[in-house]
Amino acid sequence: MNTSILRKKFPYTFNNMTLILIGINVVLFFLSSTNQKVIYYGSMIPVFILRDHFYWQFVTYMFFHANITHLLFNMLGLFFFGSQVEKRIGSWEFLLFYLLTGILAGIFSYAVYIWTGNYVVILMGASGAVYAVLLAFAVFFPFARIFIFGIIPVQAPVLVVIYTIIEVFSQVSGRNSNIAHLTHLAGFGFAYLYILIRMGVNPIEVWKRTRH
Repeated sequence: MNTSILRKKFPYTFNNMTLILIGINVVLFFLSSTNQKVIYYGSMIPVFILRDHFYWQFVTYMFFHANITHLLFNMLGLFFFGSQVEKRIGSWEFLLFYLLTGILAGIFSYAVYIWTGNYVVILMGASGAVYAVLLAFAVFFPFARIFIFGIIPVQAPVLVVIYTIIEVFSQVSGRNSNIAHLTHLAGFGFAYLYILIRMGVNPIEVWKRTRH
């Protein structure tokens, strides 16, 4: 495939796409709270995709959340990291990045569920895409510091490494099994590939330079 097509840039615009995405998530959360059937149609349930061809769930699952805490943490992450990434790369590039990494993380998770025989799990939440946004933030703002618990300053790339270790450990140990750790890791992975292939930026090389 012609690499010029993969790297063709959108005209730069800033339309507060981050806030629009947050608004969609909030509206769908309250809608699903009043009608439980919406969750079954909007979340990712492997058996529905496999048996009933609900392929739209690869997209919609990332806009539904299990509870207000789940929604709050994801939307805070999207707001703080997404708004900065959007300003850096433009709204349309950001939207493509957010949706594509989220969709690919969902497809990856679906494949794992089918392979392991977990046909009736319910996958929901923006976490895969938000983790992708966090990685992008660490690439574009590698010297930024995030204060964990509002106290401990951690450089953005270090935070990505910490989260990766936590997610791998949690997945292997089986801790917090109701959390989609593989989806989070897939978000990191597809964000890395997106930035490397489409933007021609190697995150590892960027982070190496921050150590000097």
